[in-house]
Amino acid sequence: MLRVAVVGSGPSGVYTAQALVQQSAVPDVRVDVLDRLPCPYGLVRYGVAPDHEKIKSLQQNLRTVLEDERIGFLGNVEVGARGLSPARLLELYHAVVYCVGAARDRRLGVPGEDLAGSFSATDFVSWYSAHPDAAGNGFGLGGRSAVVIGVGNVAVDVARILARGPEELRATDVPRDALAVLEASRVREVHVVGRRGPGQAKFTTKELRELGTLPGARVRVDAADLALDPSFADPTGLSPANRRNLEVVRGWAAAPPAPAAVRTVTLRFFLRPVELLGEDGRVVAVRFERTEPDGTGGVRGTGRYEEIAAQLVLRAVGYQGVPLSGLPFDEARGTVPHAAGRVLRGGVPSPGEYVAGWIKRGPTGVIGTNRPCAKETVTSLLADADALAGRTVAPDPLSAPRDLGHDPVAWPGWLSIESAEAALGRSLGRGRVKIADWAGLRRAARPDAA
Repeated sequence: MLRVAVVGSGPSGVYTAQALVQQSAVPDVRVDVLDRLPCPYGLVRYGVAPDHEKIKSLQQNLRTVLEDERIGFLGNVEVGARGLSPARLLELYHAVVYCVGAARDRRLGVPGEDLAGSFSATDFVSWYSAHPDAAGNGFGLGGRSAVVIGVGNVAVDVARILARGPEELRATDVPRDALAVLEASRVREVHVVGRRGPGQAKFTTKELRELGTLPGARVRVDAADLALDPSFADPTGLSPANRRNLEVVRGWAAAPPAPAAVRTVTLRFFLRPVELLGEDGRVVAVRFERTEPDGTGGVRGTGRYEEIAAQLVLRAVGYQGVPLSGLPFDEARGTVPHAAGRVLRGGVPSPGEYVAGWIKRGPTGVIGTNRPCAKETVTSLLADADALAGRTVAPDPLSAPRDLGHDPVAWPGWLSIESAEAALGRSLGRGRVKIADWAGLRRAARPDAA
């Protein structure tokens, strides 16, 4: 038997486990999927907006994989400086695949970024998605205007949540404390701002179009911003996706003035943040420099500036990988050095150590991109299988699960969490409602111990 640990239960981890048990080259493979959280699914549970039921339904596909009898799940298992070391995992398993994602957001690097009211969109998403690390963050939504910096899907997600009415959010699994804050929100203007033009924006067309379907909200686009983009006049050099995006924003810019709406979402382009302005320690506006195309696909500053009032600023300019204690790390790329998924130590493949997902390739692609990425890594692992299987490892860790952590949560514990969340939703007159704190998740995982 070849025993493999997969660290991380998001899409890349689950696709890795699936590829391992579905192949036929090495018939006897057992996979344990480990996660720091008591809950599986990674960003599908904690990164997909609560109003995206279709994407969230991917959980059912991931669930089917994790219920395979050749795959075990153990949550509440820490790997790294505060838990199991990579060296210890190699004593327990023939091979370990790290699928730990990219957990840190990129900073703007401008003055005022740490003012009260300035947050990363990553933290905001974690808060309304009930990530236990975000419990009690206390986002204040008492101001009228919010600025979201970035033009990718995360920026569109947070703008959409800010622009939704409370009755729409009540139908989702937003945790009750976050829902109470969102219901009381006084935000009426949401500005989504990018330093380049709409032809280079990273959002998918489906996500973009959804902004125009929000009840009680309207979308505005400044036609002067579009005119700065060379692709506005000649979009032939754009990808099909970016051409579709340009058509959407062109339509909004050309639309006649819409009737008054409760909330407004304004898309702005060719503006680069240079400073967050504050009063009494809180953000009150963002200062931008107008940019223009530089003729090589980038932008350059023009020396002209403008300010947008904001009592809330969310930066959504990308993710970065973070080092995992005991593994090599490329600080410049934010990834673990590898060759076709094999971890490199000093430029040489480290026997039994592999990576997949964002920690392997960087934060690029969509959920489905993780599938071929995982298959490449599994192909490398299987090519090494004879050498790996010859290593002596400890007895099956699942027979003594405390070898993997102080209080691991196995699959039945996760099913108990699901049941507790369904019961919580019923008690509140809603659908399923997520439990948002560590203590609550751990209690729910072991209802008989309460």
